[in-house]
Amino acid sequence: MTAKFLICRTRYYAEFFMSFLQRFTPKDTVFFDLFEQQAAIVSDAGHKLVSLTKDFTKVKEKRHEIELLEQQGDDIAHAIFERLNRARNPPLTPAEISALASSLDEVLDYIDGSAEKMVYYGIVSSDAYMVELSKLIHLSTVEIEAAVRSIRSIRDPSFIRDRCIEINRLENVADDVLADAVTNLFKTNDPMVIIKMKDVYDWLEIATDECEDVADVLSDIAFHHSSS
Repeated sequence: MTAKFLICRTRYYAEFFMSFLQRFTPKDTVFFDLFEQQAAIVSDAGHKLVSLTKDFTKVKEKRHEIELLEQQGDDIAHAIFERLNRARNPPLTPAEISALASSLDEVLDYIDGSAEKMVYYGIVSSDAYMVELSKLIHLSTVEIEAAVRSIRSIRDPSFIRDRCIEINRLENVADDVLADAVTNLFKTNDPMVIIKMKDVYDWLEIATDECEDVADVLSDIAFHHSSS
């Protein structure tokens, strides 16, 4: 019996044993709890962003509320990655867990960043474009939250796919709103207003891009785990 044969046989039994353990070790469903908390915070931040742009008063205080949500979201994202490092049988692949946590965190970062720019740039009032983009962000986060709650037990993958399709549609609408906003913005003669407002518009639109990234991750999860 050659050494190479012994190594191969040992590796085979090791892999078989690990597969056996995974099959009979309960899946770590705490990940679903954490994802649902993270998605709820993202949706709440989207709601607060709409409130900020629709009623442009006490902007610093409202932005601070969003900032606190962003910090909570960071804490949950860190908890997910720490748990992933020691998880014995996660309910999703490590790549899927990492991608979902990261993409949700990115949405929250851009929501917070958009509000931050409104404060730092000294924007004195919102406009119809800021309000509309904020509404599109919030609508997307509501769809995200619903889809995330469905990955705990994927009995109907079409439900998740429908949420993802709607998020993609909302992102396309946001592209059109951004185009109209920039076209209108360049009618003004104040270069500082153009620079500041365009940056705010861009960050709001990027938030919808990040929502679409979350949808892509969720769609892949639904596809790979619907028959599990």
